[in-house]
Amino acid sequence: MEPMPRRAFERLVGDALDALPEELGRLMENVAVVVEDRHPTEDLLGLYEGVPLTERDDYGGLVMPDLVTLYRLSLCEFVRNEEELVEEVAVTVVHEIAHHFGIDDDKLHEWGWG
Repeated sequence: MEPMPRRAFERLVGDALDALPEELGRLMENVAVVVEDRHPTEDLLGLYEGVPLTERDDYGGLVMPDLVTLYRLSLCEFVRNEEELVEEVAVTVVHEIAHHFGIDDDKLHEWGWG
């Protein structure tokens, strides 16, 4: 599909985050979610960078937040229409947030998320 304007895409990401269960949102710790056009070297829809909650020992102080990035142009090119884009943004948000909780790709695939 044609690329969605950045602000409209950011609203989709916000809607996907708002749709996460409230209990899950309360457990998220020190995570920033951003939108970029593309990953500079890989063909990705999204990326989690950080230390999963399951691997944190003494995490605190002046630690930079974990980062979830959604790639607008890659996601727009991956789907055929806006309806599919809404769904794929939601799936990608869940997928990357799952990594924050220490859930790996194999487990996500086993559960039907990718």
